[in-house]
Amino acid sequence: MKLIDDLSNFEAPAYAVVTSGTFDGVHVGHQKILREIVQVAKAHHGKSAVLTFWPHPRFVLKKDQDALRLLTTFEEKAILLEKTGIDYLIKIPFTKQFSELSSEEFIQSILVDKLNTKKLVIGYDHRFGKNREGGFDYLMEHSGQYGFETEEISRQDVDHIGVSSTAIREALSSGEIKSANDLLGRNYCLSGFVMEGDRIGRSIGFPTANIDVPESYKLIPADGSYAVYVSWNGSKYFGMLNIGLRPTVSGQERRIEVNIFDFEEDIYNERLTIEFVDRLRKEQKFENIEALKAQLSNDKENARKILMNHNL
Repeated sequence: MKLIDDLSNFEAPAYAVVTSGTFDGVHVGHQKILREIVQVAKAHHGKSAVLTFWPHPRFVLKKDQDALRLLTTFEEKAILLEKTGIDYLIKIPFTKQFSELSSEEFIQSILVDKLNTKKLVIGYDHRFGKNREGGFDYLMEHSGQYGFETEEISRQDVDHIGVSSTAIREALSSGEIKSANDLLGRNYCLSGFVMEGDRIGRSIGFPTANIDVPESYKLIPADGSYAVYVSWNGSKYFGMLNIGLRPTVSGQERRIEVNIFDFEEDIYNERLTIEFVDRLRKEQKFENIEALKAQLSNDKENARKILMNHNL
């Protein structure tokens, strides 16, 4: 897959099959549509392309942007899209100026002039152009004008995609990791940099890496302890991770801390990727540090069992 973030020098294929959308999470519903697009493109000896906008339009148009939490950063989404076999990921910078383009201007300047679209696949409720004025009906009325065929994804499939996205967010926000992973078709992931902590974990025999996720819009699962995989420097490790305030040690801010099993490397300022496999328990306050240590020992044993079975 080629990432195209500047269409000014893009050499459009002779036959392009194009779809557009946010594709947040690239979950199993998205994957079904994307596989179909890839197959159609191959059948016509053409190329498949996903057209997406970044930053997310809601960030730019100030529509509940503070409440928006995404399942994937753009970089994560690009990696997942590549696995579907898509030939091109077209990244359109979304600005207020771009949002003023009429549907006709968008179709002509992007889909026709830049991408040489021969088939466009869109959802039944997909809208585009200023004030979301364009849609499937508009395209059908003007199909002869633009020289490409339009296919509408069924309402059933689109509703499934929408329901899945909502269900995934709700599951993660409730700590229901296995349900979220089933809908995603993979383990939910987040990445961040290791920052300096207060070393309490190290003092009680469970050293942790404190993870700072730079993307404030990234959805963080519910508070609690989790069995996780930790990827660093090309290797994957078992671990357990806690999200929360750490009430037993009177924590004042929400933190993400991971204890990596059988690991002694210095990784301050390094980037880690966390894969959530299952939730061990909700966050809770213990009577004292000894009670916390006993629970952490149980958590580690349970996490190791979960990860070993998951890895089989």
